[in-house]
Amino acid sequence: MSEVLAQWLPILLSAVAVFVVSSIVHMVLPYHKSDHKQLPEEADILDVMRKHGVQQGTYMFPHCNDMKDLGSPEMMEKFQNGPVGHMTIMASGTPTIGKSLVLWFLYSISVGVFCAYATTFALAPEADYMATFRLVGTVAFLGYGWGVITDTIWKSQAWSTTCKFLFDGLLYALVTAGVFGWLTA
Repeated sequence: MSEVLAQWLPILLSAVAVFVVSSIVHMVLPYHKSDHKQLPEEADILDVMRKHGVQQGTYMFPHCNDMKDLGSPEMMEKFQNGPVGHMTIMASGTPTIGKSLVLWFLYSISVGVFCAYATTFALAPEADYMATFRLVGTVAFLGYGWGVITDTIWKSQAWSTTCKFLFDGLLYALVTAGVFGWLTA
């Protein structure tokens, strides 16, 4: 554990660098603008949801309480008639980004910790820049990018959206690898 803590500077600086790059990606570059669609007749749908007291949470529809009922004619008809989907409802109120930014920064620190942990086992203390870059880049890409593929597998997120987030993850991994290579090699 002390070897990991000894890498506090690359852990912290890589998190700061990723935070800056992700801010540029999401506030300046336009390629994420098409990630979400607006519901048709949004106001009507939101009125119905408020009327029924839909609360914060993750929903699947049509919903089946028991897997053994999944193949029932009633459930099959619901699936055939559609729509079929997943929906995440966030807390009501004015959106605030502060908490999410803090959590994102803490997540970036945790990716850095895992990168530092991997380097303590896989690299000699005098490892060169490229060896560090390759290992940290791989670990960071797994942390920042690879997990988003499950949203396409299980939630039917468009592959185009998943590829954009994979690209973001690659950018963050390259930045993380560069910082670690610079400060530890």
